[in-house]
Amino acid sequence: MNSFDALLVVSFGGPEKHEDVLPFLENVLRGKNVPRERMLAVAEHYYHFDGRSPINEQNLELIAALRREFEAHNMKLPVYRGNRNWHPLLPDTLRQMHADGVRRVAALATSAFGSYSGCRQYRENIVNALQSAGVQDMDIEKLPNFHDRPEFIEVMAERVRAAMAELPDAQQVVFTAHSIPVTMAQSSPYVLQLERASERVAAACGIRHWALVYQSRSGPPTQPWLEPDIVDHLRIQHGAGVQSVIVCPIGFMSDHMEVLYDLDTEVRALCNEIGMKMARAGTAGSHPKIAGMIRDLLVNGETTPVEAHCEPGCCPVPQRPGR
Repeated sequence: MNSFDALLVVSFGGPEKHEDVLPFLENVLRGKNVPRERMLAVAEHYYHFDGRSPINEQNLELIAALRREFEAHNMKLPVYRGNRNWHPLLPDTLRQMHADGVRRVAALATSAFGSYSGCRQYRENIVNALQSAGVQDMDIEKLPNFHDRPEFIEVMAERVRAAMAELPDAQQVVFTAHSIPVTMAQSSPYVLQLERASERVAAACGIRHWALVYQSRSGPPTQPWLEPDIVDHLRIQHGAGVQSVIVCPIGFMSDHMEVLYDLDTEVRALCNEIGMKMARAGTAGSHPKIAGMIRDLLVNGETTPVEAHCEPGCCPVPQRPGR
């Protein structure tokens, strides 16, 4: 049984107002080969919602659900949040935790699937934040990815069934996830985990016709990213006679900007344009079963030090040339 002083919820972060948007995106894209015009295009997505990302409120809802879950099981465990790219930033949160006497921490990354950006980058960010905050005597362990946990599958199946009730004549369920560079995908279990989770959700809902597609790519056109893109997929399916679909953002923990803009705005506009009926399934979010799953991971999960390259079965350790 694990024992921790606190839970740290580590998320992507997002702007709260119009003037936060560009500094936030510059933080996100620092050191990455993303054209500035692409950054400015993404900024417009945030401006569409007055510069406020929904991810912050949704993380607070998750933390509230966790506190209720802990209280119901007599767990007196404080919950903190720290973000990779916007306030509250990880170093600030770690300083506060240290001042509060916290020394042994479980870290939850708000990502169910294994990849560099979904797992290892969180580890690197926490290690760098420990150094930046000057609190390297804190011991932080990362909770494992949870793409295959029955609670996650059950919640996603529940979300899909709710969409099926809204659109009972749907001919296909389209599972979506954030596209990543092909080279990153080849060195991680990302695609395989997404395929397995999608298959399990589809089976739980009695669905035979489903597809896994990708969205929200941000790299230069010359760099291969995972395909097919959801827009291309829907156009092809419409041409083949498909008239109604359920879109399930299985790769996203909550309804943040890539869901609200890329799916609820752009993809819905496309469906309206081509005459395709669409219902969008919800994300896992702060569902009570997710809170219960996280509590179980805290108590019984196979945690690993954030200094570890990755958790078992995730991204392999880079090999030196000739090894």
